[in-house]
Amino acid sequence: MRNRAMVIFLGASIVWAGAADAERKPDVGFVPTPMAAVERMIEMAEIKPGDVVYDLGCGDGRIVVAAAKLHGVKAVGVDISAKRVAESRERARAAGVKGLVEIRQADIFGLDLDQADVVFLYLTPRLNERLMPQLQRLKRGARIISYEFDMGAAKPVELVRARFDHFGEQKIYKWIVPWEESAGSDWDIFTLRP
Repeated sequence: MRNRAMVIFLGASIVWAGAADAERKPDVGFVPTPMAAVERMIEMAEIKPGDVVYDLGCGDGRIVVAAAKLHGVKAVGVDISAKRVAESRERARAAGVKGLVEIRQADIFGLDLDQADVVFLYLTPRLNERLMPQLQRLKRGARIISYEFDMGAAKPVELVRARFDHFGEQKIYKWIVPWEESAGSDWDIFTLRP
């Protein structure tokens, strides 16, 4: 069986969706989430004792490490890149939360998210929409936090617009499962356009 990467948190992540073959190119490149955005995302997630946090496309692991340090919760980062997985594991070790943070090299589209109470994303709109069937199966009340990108017709319960770095205004979206759909959208989870 091939290793695949997945992470459920949207902070410092770049998601590499697909098989972890040497020839396979990632779906998106690694772009670290600004730490100011990571802090705001964790705040918006309303993490409680006992919650399990996922970051899909965890990149260097900054979101799962921050969640574990701040709240003492189990945090799972998933990425397809062996390099990012190694960086994330080292970050968790250096931060002293290695016992709380698990980093997996996996394909996020094959993950079982049954244990997740919070999922973080920093993907593209197309990848977010592709994840929606998995995210819809999360337990009632699970929170999904996405940096920069929405999920098609899924209506967020909160949208924060702020400047987290020198590049201008960014957005952070929050949904609670089950989410409402926006009326009149032509969005279709079965038709994913490239």
